[in-house]
Amino acid sequence: MFDNLDLTKLIFGRLTWDAIPFHEPILLATFIAVAIGGVAVLGALTYFRLWGYLWREWFTSIDHKRIGIMYVILGLVMLLRGFADAVMMRAQQALSFGDNAGFLPPHHYDQVFTAHGVIMIFFVAMPLVTGLMNFVVPLQIGARDVAFPFLNNFSFWMTASGAVLVMMSLFVGEFARTGWLAYPPLSGLLYSPDVGVDYYIWSLQIAGVGTLLSGINLLATIVKMRAPGMKMMNMPVFTWTALCTNVLIVAAFPILTAVLALLSLDRYVGTNFFTNDFGGNAMMYVNLIWIWGHPEVYILVLPVFGVFSEVVATFCSKRLFGYASMVYATVVITILSYLVWLHHFFTMGSGASVNSFFGITTMIISIPTGAKIFNWLFTMYRGRIRFEVPMLWTIGFMITFVIGGMTGVLLAVPPADFVLHNSLFLIAHFHNVIIGGVLFGLMAGITYWFPKAFGYKLDSFWGKCSFWFWFVGFYFAFMPLYVLGLMGVTRRMSHFEDPSLQIWFQIAAFGAALIAIGIGCFLIQLVVSYIRRESLRDHTGDPWQGRTLEWATSSPPPAYNFAFTPVVHDNDAWWDMKKNGYVRPTDGFIAIHMPKNTGAGAILAGLSTVFGFAAIWHMWPLAILAFLALVVATIVHTFNYKRDYHISADEVVRTEAVRTRLLAQHV
Repeated sequence: MFDNLDLTKLIFGRLTWDAIPFHEPILLATFIAVAIGGVAVLGALTYFRLWGYLWREWFTSIDHKRIGIMYVILGLVMLLRGFADAVMMRAQQALSFGDNAGFLPPHHYDQVFTAHGVIMIFFVAMPLVTGLMNFVVPLQIGARDVAFPFLNNFSFWMTASGAVLVMMSLFVGEFARTGWLAYPPLSGLLYSPDVGVDYYIWSLQIAGVGTLLSGINLLATIVKMRAPGMKMMNMPVFTWTALCTNVLIVAAFPILTAVLALLSLDRYVGTNFFTNDFGGNAMMYVNLIWIWGHPEVYILVLPVFGVFSEVVATFCSKRLFGYASMVYATVVITILSYLVWLHHFFTMGSGASVNSFFGITTMIISIPTGAKIFNWLFTMYRGRIRFEVPMLWTIGFMITFVIGGMTGVLLAVPPADFVLHNSLFLIAHFHNVIIGGVLFGLMAGITYWFPKAFGYKLDSFWGKCSFWFWFVGFYFAFMPLYVLGLMGVTRRMSHFEDPSLQIWFQIAAFGAALIAIGIGCFLIQLVVSYIRRESLRDHTGDPWQGRTLEWATSSPPPAYNFAFTPVVHDNDAWWDMKKNGYVRPTDGFIAIHMPKNTGAGAILAGLSTVFGFAAIWHMWPLAILAFLALVVATIVHTFNYKRDYHISADEVVRTEAVRTRLLAQHV
């Protein structure tokens, strides 16, 4: 018979009242603020009776466009959390000198910089990139949806499930204190016996399932569902970059799954894959995590290269210069991204010959990237440049990314890397390419395709304010870190003794404040644009005079995208159709077969969240029940055949009549 103590431990595992951070004033204040905000949002949704609408039309949707929008919303929400961590770090480093210990205890600071890295990579950049690919790719290739619509919904909710676990770690227990890649032995049970690393493992495992399935889905969509006439060398450049990105996802994410599974076995079962005991080797973890980690950098940056290609061609009113070289450069970058992982740990004793090989391959990968920069510049040359907000983000990217690329080539030299690898110089370089490349590109893409998604433009004034605060703020925030890195200041430090360094950290904190204003301007832009949406609405369906096929549909597109599958003859498909006097069909419409919405994806992801939480806290009865429920729910969904509906021919006729009238104004 179990006594009460044993029964409580069996049910709740390691979860006790001590896991709630009542003794941490910052966390307690954050929890209260989040609780008040959450209650307010829930109350508003209930008052306006929006729950039914959200469930029917959004949460259960298998429409690639709505799923793409939900990915972007998730990424923007997590951006606020990840940037809050960045502000806390910058404020702590600006204040914490000499006798002033700052406001973050060391153990809390370690959690903050770990959570910041994990959130920004996995739950900001990845959802935003995946959201853009989800929304745009089927429209660009003339498909009605992705290859596996339900899988698309399930992938989104698994990503959201991982984000939920990360957010729960803020208020129940704690997050990892290991850095965003969780190197052993620091992430092993001996040095991290708490639940922080377990939160890290399960949030990434669950979200990684969503990312991998999304990659398979989009890869199948691009390979098998292109419109007639769209040969590989007729695909838009964004679709090419999405194809290469999803090849990398399918190749790289199983490695992440495997290495986290091995780390889990070390922590849960007592194996020794990554310890020095019984033949284990921590270097194996470092190699495996970076064999995933460096392709991951290109998983993020390749799609935004495609965004810049679309934006430059549109706002210069010119065909993209060197289309074929752009495609070949993208493919070369995809291949080389697998041959450079070891440059992340030149200092770990691999030897001069190994370091030389990886240093050379790292320098070589800058060649196709530089070719892309020149192609964009030559597209701008003698073009009719319109300095709209997406074009501003693109020009800002070209300046900033080149600086980051040059510092990357410097770090590719092993002797230089020996000096700089663990300094703030590396932090500045990484943010230089991720913010100046990925985030600037995502902001350009969101602004560029927003009218396609919602039928009205974003307000230009607030968009330009957001750009300039981001652009100037970036240079204030990260150029001082280059200086500090060259002075030998190491990263991940929460307190400094040398008062001469403080001014540089204060300048960096000022830059973070400017970026915060930039984020605020973007949020204001969304609100102002919604209020003024009628005056910002463009009734042509093509507000930017875009060149590729997605602009051939109304804004926003109907559920079925295209009533007739388009026939493509050029990589600038919409431009080519307009030039040749494209006339939209006015008859011959038939009923369209479409897949039906389903809540199974959200339910399965919810059960995955419960399973992950139970595994983190060793609540094994709950974990077993959640796993069995997952299996049962999967089987039930598998045998649910009623997953389609028909849009009648009359409804298609009515919809297409409106689209024909609006688009005729522009053609």
